[in-house]
Amino acid sequence: MKQTLPVKKNDYIDVTFEDLTHEGAGVAKVDGYPLFVPNALPGEKAQIKVLKTSKGYGFGKLIETYEESPYRVTAPCPIYKECGGCQLQHLSYEGQLLAKQKQVRDVLTRIGKLENVTVHPTLGMSDPWRYRNKSQVPIGEHEGGLIGGFYQQRSHQIIDMKSCLIQQEKNDEVIQKVKDICNKNGVRAYDEQRHKGDLRHIMARYGLVTGDVMIVLVTKSKDLPNRKKIIADITENIAGVKSIVQNVNNKKTNVIMGDETRVLWGQEVIYDYIGDVRFAISARSFYQVNPEQTKVLYDKALEYAALTGKEEVIDAYCGIGTISLFLAQKAKFVFGVEIVPEAIEDAKRNAELNNITNANFAVGKAEEIIPAWYEKGHKADVLVVDPPRKGCDEALLQTIIDMKPKKVVYVSCNPGTLARDLRVLEDGGYRTVEVQPVDMFPQTTHVEAVAKLTLVL
Repeated sequence: MKQTLPVKKNDYIDVTFEDLTHEGAGVAKVDGYPLFVPNALPGEKAQIKVLKTSKGYGFGKLIETYEESPYRVTAPCPIYKECGGCQLQHLSYEGQLLAKQKQVRDVLTRIGKLENVTVHPTLGMSDPWRYRNKSQVPIGEHEGGLIGGFYQQRSHQIIDMKSCLIQQEKNDEVIQKVKDICNKNGVRAYDEQRHKGDLRHIMARYGLVTGDVMIVLVTKSKDLPNRKKIIADITENIAGVKSIVQNVNNKKTNVIMGDETRVLWGQEVIYDYIGDVRFAISARSFYQVNPEQTKVLYDKALEYAALTGKEEVIDAYCGIGTISLFLAQKAKFVFGVEIVPEAIEDAKRNAELNNITNANFAVGKAEEIIPAWYEKGHKADVLVVDPPRKGCDEALLQTIIDMKPKKVVYVSCNPGTLARDLRVLEDGGYRTVEVQPVDMFPQTTHVEAVAKLTLVL
């Protein structure tokens, strides 16, 4: 028997919004049937038009708002509704922090079945704008000239942009000047349909503390028209440039970077600090884009680890050693493991850069390397995980349960997989004591969180 839905396409209906999706759309329900509507906020009453329905949910368009949320504000960015870079500029910052706390609390209950875990108020920024230290923009052409910006929502149509309110202003300046210099020197934009042209993306990295600038030109081939002139123009017109790099990506792909990277001018790396720890950043390095909030996140992880200087710590998914080097300042010894060889090389270099000798890094799968360490007698009093969005590997979770470190500190960029993994650890003998959301990406729906677990069995 075919299911009858309570709404149909092109219906105009009045609704009250209850929640936000992880993409920032308002959620309204008609007889229990959820409708997702962009630019709507919880608590608002409005008329919507139903645009699409499926078995489990539908999509709508906001037509008229009868009652606005007290947290609604006017988005300051002139291209906010077209650009896909931010999702929450129409929600006040106080509202954003509350929404992110609720998001974490809700998934812990719904997915993790964790009813009584303390979820603290989200730690936000005093000034939630101009925080990103890395900008990478796709390049296109319009009326014979280069344009660059973000893709329009759900499309590959580039919205030309001269300023982004969540980027460091220096990066805005760099992207604009490099675009103009390439345009002046006859560089053509890459056409993804025809697989022709020169310039695919421009990336700018900026050291907030050091003032160092790195420029990366992502091109279809090694050939870059007027390369020497472009380098000369960049170094003459952009202050702080320490590195100009070319990355070659000749594949038909949406992946930004290709396999070949070469320095055209200057250094291979630039430098910046998170707290007192100095980091070397290459074109391919993973480095947190909001160092101010990264320190807040890592300070909370250190607080939860409660190190006294006597502990051996394992840092799974250690990346370039960012958390490991913070932990090493308080621990007896830190062992970091990461599957990406280049990241481990960066981690070793960063340890040397900071004269940290009580940290060791290994390349490989955490679920294979950590048991081998355990067999050699490394007991891991504290184990820290900071996995990608997909969460921890099942084998790693089982390894943690088998090893039984007294404390586990879980740093997460995805509340859903955090909740799933906490459930596994709870069933394996751990108790989730508290969770601290941290707003690393204001004006967007993303939220990081740190969870503190203790062994109870």
